[in-house]
Amino acid sequence: MSFLRGLLGGLLLAMVFFVSDGDPLVPALCIFGDSVVDVGNNNNLSTLIKANFPPYGRDFVTHRPTGRFCNGKLATDFTAEYLGFTSYPPAYLSREARGKRILTGINFASASSGYYERTANLYRALTLPHQLKYYRVWQRKVVNLVGRTKANNIFSGSIHLISAGSSDFIQNYYINPLLNRVYSPDQFSDILMQSYSTFVQNLYGLGARKIGVTTLPPTGCLPAAITLFGAGTNHCVARLNKDAISFNNKLNRTSQNLKSKLPGIKLVVFDIYQPLFDLITKPVENGMCHCKITEENYESPPFPHKKGAAREGGFFESRKACCGTGMIETSFLCNARSIGTCSNATNYVFWDGFHPSETANEKLAQSLLEQGFELIS
Repeated sequence: MSFLRGLLGGLLLAMVFFVSDGDPLVPALCIFGDSVVDVGNNNNLSTLIKANFPPYGRDFVTHRPTGRFCNGKLATDFTAEYLGFTSYPPAYLSREARGKRILTGINFASASSGYYERTANLYRALTLPHQLKYYRVWQRKVVNLVGRTKANNIFSGSIHLISAGSSDFIQNYYINPLLNRVYSPDQFSDILMQSYSTFVQNLYGLGARKIGVTTLPPTGCLPAAITLFGAGTNHCVARLNKDAISFNNKLNRTSQNLKSKLPGIKLVVFDIYQPLFDLITKPVENGMCHCKITEENYESPPFPHKKGAAREGGFFESRKACCGTGMIETSFLCNARSIGTCSNATNYVFWDGFHPSETANEKLAQSLLEQGFELIS
């Protein structure tokens, strides 16, 4: 199985390099969800959950904070590169989301959002229904730019990615007695599944046919989760990981049911849990690939790899994050004055208490590429 996955990954990378000087593999990339994929929408909201200040973004193309909860690129940024795009989908609420720039996709994600609307409301983030409302506005703008026929082709041919659920558990359920005393984790997952199913069906009704959704990560292994729920241990919190696995199983079953009743839909569930768990539990063995980047367009912005550069070796820190003490800091707690922030995040699995580093995101994006063949075939 690993050989076949590696072969498929190689074929997909070959496809990426083949189109590197031509058109992208799909007409557009639209992204929905939470802080794992937010590229700056929360910058323009009245919320404390932001990442538009140093040291966030210090290793990004511009070496400036953008609103990404990372030291550099997100997994979806690498995904955009792999698909052949020459720019990243801009945040819907940003100034960049204007004119013809919007034709290749938009990012609607909002940090601290989730399938459960009250999670987003708790942190003044954009709920998924609100993100979908903006998606409808985007569709109207695309129709005005290129006409209905071409617009419909863009909508049906584009990849729509959804990343949500982590905030629902970590930032709401586990710390909210109004939820965890009323619902078991299994019952709460059922509520989230209803929202997920409704969201996918609404997307489908708007013409989307290629949809990808990520599973929950090993939430019990996030540095902040270990600090908050680990009872003083230095190990992954088993009960949280168990809840994540149960949620992911339901996500797969729900997605299969949706595929059976929505004709023509391509719905892929991307397993993020196992790839990230492997990085955390076997950091050295699961470091970056031993590969050289030789494509000419990887020399210049927005993808500033140097030709011939090789990334080798594994991660040396998977328990603590790079920012601050590495135990809990995220958002406003991860700032320029945070004591202890590492000078080089390359070998850290986590950038802050909740979010992977750019290096880990690149590794995760490679896994997404291997799993997502159906969406680009």
